[in-house]
This record gives sequence, C-alpha cells and structure tokens, in this order.
Amino acid sequence: MTMIKSLILGSAAGLIAMSGAQAADLPVKVKAVEYVKICSLYGAGFYYIPGTDTCLKIGGFIRVDTSFNSSGVYSTPQFQGTGATNTRNKDYFVGRARANLNMDTRTATEYGVVRTFVNTQFQWSDNTDGIAGGNNEVDYAFIQFAGFTIGKAVSQFDPQWVLAHPSISSGFTGGSDQKTGIPQLAYTASFGNGFSATISAETPRPYRVAGIYDGNDSIGVPGITGYTNSIAGQQIPDFVGNLRLDQAWGSLHFAGAVHHVSASYNGLAGTATGENTGHPDDKFGYALTAGFEIKNLPTGVGDSLKADVTYANGASRYVFGGTSNVSGSGYTIFNGNGAAFGQYMDAVFASPGGVVPAADLQLSTDWGARIFYEHYWNPAWRTSLYGVYARHENTGTGNAILVNRYNAAFGGGITGDANFSIYQVGSRTAWTPVKNLTFSAEIQYAWMDTGLSGTITPTGFTNRTNPVVLGSQGTFVGQVQALRSF
Repeated sequence: MTMIKSLILGSAAGLIAMSGAQAADLPVKVKAVEYVKICSLYGAGFYYIPGTDTCLKIGGFIRVDTSFNSSGVYSTPQFQGTGATNTRNKDYFVGRARANLNMDTRTATEYGVVRTFVNTQFQWSDNTDGIAGGNNEVDYAFIQFAGFTIGKAVSQFDPQWVLAHPSISSGFTGGSDQKTGIPQLAYTASFGNGFSATISAETPRPYRVAGIYDGNDSIGVPGITGYTNSIAGQQIPDFVGNLRLDQAWGSLHFAGAVHHVSASYNGLAGTATGENTGHPDDKFGYALTAGFEIKNLPTGVGDSLKADVTYANGASRYVFGGTSNVSGSGYTIFNGNGAAFGQYMDAVFASPGGVVPAADLQLSTDWGARIFYEHYWNPAWRTSLYGVYARHENTGTGNAILVNRYNAAFGGGITGDANFSIYQVGSRTAWTPVKNLTFSAEIQYAWMDTGLSGTITPTGFTNRTNPVVLGSQGTFVGQVQALRSF
C-alpha cells in the first residue's frame, strides 16, 4: 500500500512539473519593434519618424572661431566700439565656441509638402564689445505650406547663396547679408524649369532700420557714441518681391523692397515731446538688387563665382547690413593721430525752432557691390578671393546738418561732407582633411574713404589728448576657424 501511494504521489508531482514547464514554454505575444526607416524622398539624411509618414533630418555643427583686430567675433574690421579707438583698451583678439542644431521635417500631403525648419545656436564668447558669456539664439524657425513661408527665414531680398559665400567673416558691407533670418510672411510661385517669383511682408526691425537723426540733437563718434535715434515705432512691414532662376549651372536673382521711413516727434532729446510738437512727414524708401552665381567654372571642378549689386534710397541697411537699429550705426577707424568716420542713416531732418534750420526727412542714398570667387586646388584644399564696395551719400541739406553738428561736437574745424565709402578685400583658404571637418584661415583689409576733413580733439572717448586729423584710413582683420559638421 505504501509503495502504491508513493507511486501515485510521484506521478502527480511529475505531471505538475511537466505542465509547469510546458506553460513556461508557451509563446507570449509581444509588440513588434518599429525600426527607423530611411526616407529617400527629400535627399540624404532623412528618416521616417516611427509610426508616422513624416520625414525628419537632424544636423548641425561645432564651430570654434578666433578673430584678430576685429569688432567682435564675426571678423568685422575695427569699425565700432572700443576696438575702433585703436588704444590699449581694445581686445586684440576675441574667441567664440558655437554649437548649432537644426531640424527639418517634411510631410507629403494633398496640398504638397508641409515643411518645418528650426535652426538654433548655443555659444560662448569672450567678446567684451558685444555679447560676452554664453547665450543662445534662434536663427530660423518657419513653416512652409502650399507655397507659403511663415516665420523667421532668409529674407526674400537676399540671394540664397548668402548662406554659402566662401568666407569666414560675416562682417560685410555692400549688400544684404541677413544670415540669421527675418520674420516674414511670403508666398512663392514656381513656374517650372527653375523659374520662381516670391512676394513677402518682412519685419523691418531690428534688421532693416538704420535710424533717423534730428540735427538739433547732439551727435558723437559714429559706431562709438552715436546719436539719439528719432525713429518712430514700426507701423508698416517692408514689402519685398523677387524673381529667381535656378539651374544646374547656377542662378540669377532680382529683388526689390519698399521701406517705410518715419520719425517720432520734433523736439530735442531730453525734452517733453509728443503730438503737440508735430513730426516730419513720413516717406517711403526702397532698395533694388541683382545677383548671380555660376557653378563649376572652367578653372576647376567645384569652382564658383558669385556677385551682386544693390541700390537703396532711404533704406541703408539693405546695403550696410547689421542686426540692430542702434543709434551708433556707422564706422570709425583711428590710426595714431588720424581718423576716418561716417554715419549711415535712413534719413536726416531738423525739427523747427532749433539751432539748425528746419528740414523735412532727407533720405540717404546707398550703393553696394560684392564679388566672391572660389577655386578648388583639389578636393581637400580651396581658396577664395573677394571684394566688397559700399557707398553712403546724404542730400545737400543732410550733409549741411551733419557737418554742422560734428563741428558743434568736436570744437569746429571740420570741412567737406559726411559722405563715405567702404572697401573690403580678402581671401580665405580652407582645408578639409576628412569629410565634414574643415580648418580655415582668412585675412581681410578694409579701407574707409571719408568726405570729412579737418582736425578734431576727441578727448573723453578715445583716451587721446592730441588733436586728430580726419582723413581716409585702413585696417586689417583676420580669423581662424575649426568646423565640424554633422
């Protein structure tokens, strides 16, 4: 009996063990893994976001720059700030480390492709004249749908190759150079064979307003102490239109812009002004540009030539660039006891009842031209040459107002006119030892030809006690860069 009981219990235990093992071996249904799939619809680097029909591309770069004898880290010649004084107080070199991240999404719809794009910068700078320390910025953030562009994007006035001209420096005059984008609402119509047309409304501030000077206010050294800016609040966007032709051989670009010029009120700085004092009548300025790009020149594979010319009336920043409507808009170069300076503004006027006879808005006139040539010695080495010209002119009344106020500020003795020109020539050589890693160096010479002459005593802002003779001056600027893209 005992033996039979043992056999029964043993068999039961064995059956339980077998059934447990079989239960453990049963297949369990798990969620399928969603692998990232390549999206080949929009070029290399795009992937489908898992579970969607949206394609995503993520990119960016790490860039380290050091500029020598420059106004800031953009390799701008010593035109502004402490550097322009050319004293021991200036920084002889400045550096910056920048991290860039951009994201591009594309989704095919019945209305065409819906695109979103964002480009952000995170950086550290040791520049004391500009932004010192760490900061971040959003250069581009826009949506494109059914021909519309909505958000912060490259100005429709600019040739699209402005993002890729062959230089390190972005401190150029001679044409529009808004690499950081302008808020806009634009519509583009494509007609086939690379031909397109665009119209847009773009925010004028801070990128398109050069400032307005009331000749009965005080004035200082351009780019250093500046003047009281008499601009009114922005009321009307800049209206821009362009025609483009994009082909395998290159591109053609024609554009125009209408710019609203409006002053705040008549009256001297520091006094109560308002509707009771009146204001000069508003005016409209404009700008025109034409440019081209030729790719793969006979001089070598990858060689290119880019150029544009720009004319502006009452819209100086379309020629002189810049990223803020600061009252110090202008250029100054001090060398020993010599100096050159000039102020660029959208307009000059004089309010009634001041020391300068009343005058309505006197719109400025500006010309600019730029040319860039790049030659590939081989796939790893390339060298570029470039030349830039910009000219600012005031009306006869505008010149009389400015010379009068400069004499009041600097003790008299100034003759000539306040018109001036900027010339810039330079060269960059870049080495790409491996894909997406580039080391480059650039040298540039800038020359300022001023219409002002005479002698001033600029004490109080340059640490100089000797009289300074006004006349044309030049300066060198250099930059080195390490760039890793991904």
